[in-house]
Amino acid sequence: MNIAVVIPCYKVRKQVLSLLESIGSEVESIYVIDDCCPQHSGQLVLDCNRDQRIKVLFNPENTGVGGAVMKGYVEALQDGMDIIIKIDGDGQMDPALIPKLIKPILLGQADYTKGNRFHRIESLVLMPAVRKVGNAILSFVNKFSSGYWKIMDPTNGYTAIHRAALLCLPLEKISQRYFFESDMLFRLGTVRAVVRDIPMDAKYEDEESSLDIKKVIIEFTPLYVKACLKRIFYTYFLRDFNVASIELILGLLMMAFGLVFGVFSWSESSSAGVQTPTGTVMISVLPLIMGFQLLLNSLHYDITNSPLEPLQECD
Repeated sequence: MNIAVVIPCYKVRKQVLSLLESIGSEVESIYVIDDCCPQHSGQLVLDCNRDQRIKVLFNPENTGVGGAVMKGYVEALQDGMDIIIKIDGDGQMDPALIPKLIKPILLGQADYTKGNRFHRIESLVLMPAVRKVGNAILSFVNKFSSGYWKIMDPTNGYTAIHRAALLCLPLEKISQRYFFESDMLFRLGTVRAVVRDIPMDAKYEDEESSLDIKKVIIEFTPLYVKACLKRIFYTYFLRDFNVASIELILGLLMMAFGLVFGVFSWSESSSAGVQTPTGTVMISVLPLIMGFQLLLNSLHYDITNSPLEPLQECD
């Protein structure tokens, strides 16, 4: 298979040349995307690097990491690349892991692979505490929104994708900013692509990060909620209707009835200054319990409903 690497560049002048030098011979093409970098990283590559595999692309305006990667993806598809790897230009990702990253795709076992910095506890020592907590929370939330319950570290940008999966995705709709990696998982989930985690260690050296944790949390919350609702609708009501769909509907209806009836009954009893009858309490509590159980059953179905057949096998 033809293997390519896409490297989005923004404020990575100190690291990009050494990164390019460390990319092995298994890679046929390298796409460096200068995302309107104020340090002119793309021009630096043109001036200093002589690797014939490298093609430098320039964005006239800053589009964010997602926009830069999409530009590289499109170029790689046009050049006939089969597996496209995304590596950040800040030196945090070791190109020596590329063979390990693409192995499940080469073997036809996955459509998309991504790094997982949480696999080895020892590798978390170098990760800043804020990132540990933030990534752990985002990993849990991402399981709901993407449907990939066995995937951790959703914001990890060290990824590889097969062209068959990439061609199934609406590239123009994928988030262009920091939500890019999480949105990719959501989009891959909607087309039932097989995703695998690859254990890796992260390096934190002298890179300059423009990531504002507080801003990201505020921006990510509504995006995750929207993605979760869309995935549930697509998976259990638009493309299929199964036992989990029925459990979800009945569970929500029963919990809503129990809650509304309970609040209404308590309000009436409180206004009248009398104790709520036991039978009335049971009418409220039983639907809540049964509804909650039905929702747990639908959640269990969703967890076990992971894609098993890679898209590349159907290509």
